[in-house]
Amino acid sequence: MTVRYLACLVLGYLIGSLSVSILISIFHQDVRTLGSGNAGAANAARTLGPRVGALTLLGDFLKGIISMLLGSWLGGTTGLAIAGAACMIGHCFPIYFGFKGGKAVATAVAVALMLDWRVFLSAFAVFAVVAALTRTASVSSMAASVAVAAMTPVFTKNPVLISLGIFTCLLVLLMHRSNIRRLIQGTEPKFHFGKRPGKE
Repeated sequence: MTVRYLACLVLGYLIGSLSVSILISIFHQDVRTLGSGNAGAANAARTLGPRVGALTLLGDFLKGIISMLLGSWLGGTTGLAIAGAACMIGHCFPIYFGFKGGKAVATAVAVALMLDWRVFLSAFAVFAVVAALTRTASVSSMAASVAVAAMTPVFTKNPVLISLGIFTCLLVLLMHRSNIRRLIQGTEPKFHFGKRPGKE
């Protein structure tokens, strides 16, 4: 079984390392050279337009689902959790792109859904409310990640899944440390979908 868990880890990480926004932005300009320099959906939407942002969100979500389905097939619940965690790490530190990726938000959405659909709905509700109140992507994302950690024990007593919920929250918060600094300084941007570079 150890070999199967190792396979879950490796596959999850390699799939997670497929940074959708970077692959799309090859046809425009590397998204990591624009805006916040992050390779996630929010920065892609702000700098390359909402269509690219939506495609990034969908792609990063699907790679989380695929990783966890493979993990579940290979190693059951534990394999699912390992693959989900590895996918998020791969998204943040992609081996194909110099270990500079996104902040795991879209992939964390997939994890929330795979944990339990009620965890997903709870996190989505928190995101929507906080987004409406603050109009700040980072605050909404961090609040939703806290909801994942808080609601997972409500809907499952499996310690492996609870651990994954907590890990998801901690990773998202860690990856948003620069956003937290900007929030303290009052310089964190609000929702804004800019035009593509080179267009007036």
